[in-house]
Amino acid sequence: MDRIPITPEGFRQLEEELAKLKKERPEVIQAIKEAREEGDLKENAGYDAARERQGMLEARINYIESRMARFEIIDLKTLSGDKIMFGATVEIEDSDSGEVKIYTLLGPDEANPSKGSISVLSPVARAMLGKEEGDEIVVDAPRGRIQYEIISVSYNGRGAC
Repeated sequence: MDRIPITPEGFRQLEEELAKLKKERPEVIQAIKEAREEGDLKENAGYDAARERQGMLEARINYIESRMARFEIIDLKTLSGDKIMFGATVEIEDSDSGEVKIYTLLGPDEANPSKGSISVLSPVARAMLGKEEGDEIVVDAPRGRIQYEIISVSYNGRGAC
């Protein structure tokens, strides 16, 4: 069974989401019951919407519950070193364009590229893992191969999430 890295904050957010979704279950069941009482289910948009919501709700609950036992909670404040791994904040520069990007490597369930964090499973992060400041990496991207130089690696105890 593979472990999935996650920060304490990310784990807590998923626990809160799971609790919220479970509290929503009775409301959805009630909406289905009320829609059934309206009669013909073939043309009942309320029934269809409630059933669809129930399906999405149960799928998300099952997804979170199935991952909870596999999470390995890692406190970013305890991490340090020169090599890139989960929790590292990495500054990279595109060797062609000179564009600089800063990413914090987090688990797949809490990564948020718009806030500066990427999944350790993403192609960019996978290319970085185990590397150090000054190393170069090559990433196969939709626009072609991109070469980056690793400018800095830090473990500052805070994710970009």
